[in-house]
Amino acid sequence: MRQSRIMSMVEAATNVVVGYVLAIATQIVVFPWFGIETGLAEHMAIGLAFVGVSLARGYLLRRLFEAIRMRSAE
Repeated sequence: MRQSRIMSMVEAATNVVVGYVLAIATQIVVFPWFGIETGLAEHMAIGLAFVGVSLARGYLLRRLFEAIRMRSAE
């Protein structure tokens, strides 16, 4: 069964949102270990800087693997 492009986007977006929340939590814990002091707004901005790239990466990789799967099924 094929995964539609829309469901690929939903999967990639969900992955990015979960990753974003985990990244913010990780930054809040890890940054002070390195002497980096920032507020929540800065943590969120840093995380947002990577959201677009992560979303595109997840979507494109999912489509690549779907194409590979479809070729092997032929």
